[in-house]
Amino acid sequence: GMTRGYSDETQQGYTMDTVMEEAQRCLLCLDAPCSAACPAGTDPARFIRSVRFRNLKGAAETIRENNAIGGVCARVCPTERYCQQACSRCGIDRPIDIGGIQRFVTDFEETVGMEILKTGAANGKKIGIIGSGPSGLQAAAALLGLGYEVHIYEKSEKAGGYLRYGIPEYRLPERVVDREIEKIEKMGAEFHCGTDIGTDCTMDELKETYDAVLVAAGASVGKWLPMFEGNDRTETAVEFLARVKAKGGKEEVPDHVVVIGGGDVAMDAATTLKRLGAKRVTDVAYEELCEFLASEKELEGARQAGVTIIDGYIPEQVDGNTVTFKHRHMDARLCLGADKIILAVGQKPDVKSLGLEMEGNEAKADGYRTADPEVFVTGDLAEGDKTVVWAVRKGKEAAQAIHESLQERGSRL
Repeated sequence: GMTRGYSDETQQGYTMDTVMEEAQRCLLCLDAPCSAACPAGTDPARFIRSVRFRNLKGAAETIRENNAIGGVCARVCPTERYCQQACSRCGIDRPIDIGGIQRFVTDFEETVGMEILKTGAANGKKIGIIGSGPSGLQAAAALLGLGYEVHIYEKSEKAGGYLRYGIPEYRLPERVVDREIEKIEKMGAEFHCGTDIGTDCTMDELKETYDAVLVAAGASVGKWLPMFEGNDRTETAVEFLARVKAKGGKEEVPDHVVVIGGGDVAMDAATTLKRLGAKRVTDVAYEELCEFLASEKELEGARQAGVTIIDGYIPEQVDGNTVTFKHRHMDARLCLGADKIILAVGQKPDVKSLGLEMEGNEAKADGYRTADPEVFVTGDLAEGDKTVVWAVRKGKEAAQAIHESLQERGSRL
């Protein structure tokens, strides 16, 4: 068929007729297993029921009030692991396409210009948030709803964090990220982009200015395997994807690229390379296919793009542009020559200047509260899955933790 450009969304959306047809397949289960399975509490059972009764406005309200970045989640959530896996129709034919319905409803909300998120009555308190990725954005929306003044600090030129610089355009168009951020700006959030806490302003200064500081800095640095350090053909998937995003998909790529890793980021990098015109892209993963970390959609997308996937191999040595891998369980070796090597072997946070006590890649905290009563953490720095939908859940919970803590502090004064 037609080759898709770098920026086309991969799936076509529903029309009013087809979305009604899909919603009518819903069994309206009383126990709503789909809603119980959503980490962010977006409540699909409720919004699907609204769609069935042609109440798109009510559906949009349910989504947006529960999930401030519902338009993003509709596109990037691995629904097959959460709500759709729990759907009662799985035992009959196939689960309801919950992500697709959610996308239709959030697009409708945009088309008719609904403004759902409301700011709470001002309570005179100010919160500073470091990082404007999914968790920081959700926390901001929740805190604004409770009447706080919210300032968000972002070291990149534009807000969005991983949503803007990590997820490729064909999965999450930049206009969707822009419009989610605009909604939070309309609520009154102030964004300070191009501001690095530690160099442009210190953590202590933030603590003097705000009643609480929430660190939502994310695991933004790609990990390196020691043997690749100093190899000039190698870069991390995080850097590669961010550069492609920043240049709007105008990146020259060589003919033969090896991607190392088996998660969503590896699939994103490999698929992006094919879309940019790389002739041969070989993804080599430590995991065997039965234990792959990438979501089904991502793996399928990479396969459709023509990526070669080799599973169960670990890099053993690298010599210039030749990487030798050995199989984890068999006596087998593999030698690949590459014009470029991309590492997608995990990410870690870079929070040295923020004075957090770390345990591995997470901040030492009780839930979202650190030992410092004014400092809270969320997103990748807090425990739990490192996915966008979990980032939303943690943002909601962290906002609640800050609110409770400030109320306790207030009642003690």
